[in-house]
Parts: sequence; structure tokens; C-alpha cells
Amino acid sequence: MKLVYAIVRNDNEDDVVDALNAAHYQVTKLASTGGFLRKGNSTLMIATDDGKVDDCVEIIKNECGKRQNITVNMPYVSGTSMNTYSTMPVPVEIGGATVMVVNLERFEKY
Repeated sequence: MKLVYAIVRNDNEDDVVDALNAAHYQVTKLASTGGFLRKGNSTLMIATDDGKVDDCVEIIKNECGKRQNITVNMPYVSGTSMNTYSTMPVPVEIGGATVMVVNLERFEKY
């Protein structure tokens, strides 16, 4: 057995979980935060047989397509002199997923 960890954006989480459930994968979801934009993520844990790992990862990949988003990064300024700083919109690639697969020594469900 393998344990698949998939870190996905909250924007994609519902679609990924629905697609995995439709393919009869059971998913445990943990809320997490991180990444360049400091946006909310979900860490999904999926226990599956060795032969189904590629199918599971393909479902995640299909549901978490990358796309561009425009963001404005505000500089960190201590004090009140922020009027001398200008900000520019920056295109940032979002979406995608970080997937890790590890051996699962034991799996029990009660």
C-alpha cells in the first residue's frame, strides 16, 4: 500500500476530492497554509494499492491545472512612510499540486 499526500489550493480542493471520491478513493483532508501567496491550502491524504497510485495522481493532476493570476504584492514597511512606495501588478502562476507518495506499512479502518 501507498500513502499519497497531495497539497492543493483551496480553490481546487472540492473538485479534486469529488473526482477522487467518484473514482472510489477515500480522502482525508487537512487544512494547511503556505506557498508564495500565503493562501490557504488543503493537504489530502489518500491510502491506495500500489497499482492504483498512477491513476490517483493523474486524477489530482487533471483537477489542479495551472493558471495565471494577477496579484499586487505590498511591500513591508515599518512606520507610516508608505506613500513613497509604488506597487505593480505581477502575474503569478497558481494552481497545480504538490504530490508525495510514501510506503504505507499498515492500514486499518474501523
